[in-house]
Amino acid sequence: MPLRVTLRELEVFAAVAEQGTVTRAADCVALTQSAASQAVDKLETHLGARLFDRVGKRLVLNEHGRLLLPRARALLDAAADMQGLFDGAAMSLKLGASTTIANYLLPPLLAAFRRDWPQARLELEVANTRDIVEAVAAFRVDFGLIEGPSYHPDLHTTIWRQDELVVFVAARHALAGRRVALEELADADWILREQGSGTREEVDRLLLPHLRHLNLCMELGHSEAIKRAVAAGLGVSCLSRRVVAELLASGELAEVDCALPPLSRALYRIQHRDKTITRGMAAFKNQTD
Repeated sequence: MPLRVTLRELEVFAAVAEQGTVTRAADCVALTQSAASQAVDKLETHLGARLFDRVGKRLVLNEHGRLLLPRARALLDAAADMQGLFDGAAMSLKLGASTTIANYLLPPLLAAFRRDWPQARLELEVANTRDIVEAVAAFRVDFGLIEGPSYHPDLHTTIWRQDELVVFVAARHALAGRRVALEELADADWILREQGSGTREEVDRLLLPHLRHLNLCMELGHSEAIKRAVAAGLGVSCLSRRVVAELLASGELAEVDCALPPLSRALYRIQHRDKTITRGMAAFKNQTD
């Protein structure tokens, strides 16, 4: 059977799925609104199925559209990568990373990647773990690097790094410089990351079996804000040792001495199961494994 679906139709379809309207999608793919609408109509005719439901002024993927999108993205990525082999185009890489990874682990890795591939185009989306999972599932990024496991059925999850967590307070805090009972630690004022953060999920998982409860007094959306709040004497927290290493070394922060076991978590790399491995993805994976 001859192929009737074109890459251009799939490109317009994917743009509409991402943008939610034909007008915005047409701008993204450099077509008129009429031409973009015709491309979607032709694709639906070729497939014999409607791909979108209209909700107000927006076009929302229906069951058929959701089934097609990962396959369309895979074909478009493969075509772009294949074209790049012959037209001299630089490889590209879109990464998504949760905040601790983006701030403390990725910079030297990205610098090394750019040294080896100076013409590569890099994009980085930084958000909490939940949002990065959504970005990978929606094909907005090639890889996601997150601080907690993902159970999304469309994603492939592998352990990427190990990370040590540390419970800390300001050097002048009442819990600093002495042995602290677990009950006293649980009753202290805790400052933690927000719900949806991989760090928060791991802190809850690691600490609650030993402390039974945490007296949460403040939730902040960034690890930098947390360590500064703790350094100001506002409470106790638990973050990656990488985040607080400098302030621990300077003596501004102190590690809490208590009967907790060593706290360790895995960091994960996620990608969509239907995502084509591009040259940029392969190069980054080979360099950072």
